[in-house]
Amino acid sequence: MGSGVKEASMHLREDADSVLPAPKRDHGQVLSSLLSGALAGALAKTAVAPLDRTKIIFQVSSKRFSAKEAFRLLYFTYLNEGFLSLWRGNSATMVRVVPYAAIQFSAHEEYKRVLGRYYGFRGEALPPWPRLLAGALAGTTAASLTYPLDLVRARMAVTPKEMYSNIFHVFARISREEGLKTLYHGFTPTVLGVIPYAGLSFFTYETLKSLHREYGGGRQPYPFERMIFGACAGLLGQSASYPLDVVRRRMQTAGVTGHAHGSILSTLRAVVREEGAVRGLYKGLSMNWLKGPIAVGISFTTFDLMQILLRQLRS
Repeated sequence: MGSGVKEASMHLREDADSVLPAPKRDHGQVLSSLLSGALAGALAKTAVAPLDRTKIIFQVSSKRFSAKEAFRLLYFTYLNEGFLSLWRGNSATMVRVVPYAAIQFSAHEEYKRVLGRYYGFRGEALPPWPRLLAGALAGTTAASLTYPLDLVRARMAVTPKEMYSNIFHVFARISREEGLKTLYHGFTPTVLGVIPYAGLSFFTYETLKSLHREYGGGRQPYPFERMIFGACAGLLGQSASYPLDVVRRRMQTAGVTGHAHGSILSTLRAVVREEGAVRGLYKGLSMNWLKGPIAVGISFTTFDLMQILLRQLRS
């Protein structure tokens, strides 16, 4: 019996997010979540940055998307501007993603703790509905605190380097020429998109890990299994929220692409009128099906493994 209790406690220590944290999180746990989340976001976004930039360029233009055209764009960008130009805007992405991912993962741990205590599931895996809610709240919190950085990153991705020399130049020009309120243009569709995206992503990942524990005899998932769980989570989350992603990119880059500043509904109507409902609102989705699962898989796996490593170092 003693060995069984010891084995169970080892499983709990090994996987931070398989169960709710203790009722009170110390500063070390919060710092661990922030650090793990920051590294997870940075690695994931850097890995898919060229694909992400290509997707944004198609989203904000009227060009018809196809895999052939996407890879042609990548190739000609490489020929005309050099290999590193494929990562143009990635510095702005890192400035946004590092705090965004750190806040999102840390907030998710905190929301799991709070909801677990509220629903009486302290120390156990959350049931489906609170699990979905925790992810949605975490994504909304992170998006609200880091949105201007997302707008700056989108501007840098779709403009030549002569227009904006660096992140600070983007902020300065937008503030001077378009007004400070432009820094939050497209915020509403972003939040509306984050709710299903983050909610479904965290929900799917946590659910697949819970099923793995249930049918795998309590064994912890291997890294490649975590990658697969994360890939499934990314695929579902991004597919559900993609039309709003197209709308927010149009709204964010309206000042430099010739599109008029407008509301969510007017932007939706413009996209549908110019390109059609399916072709316009889901343009680039196949690119997202390639990059999204990779990025989310890397992100969740990195966070898990970093949490395990930091917990072992602390103990």
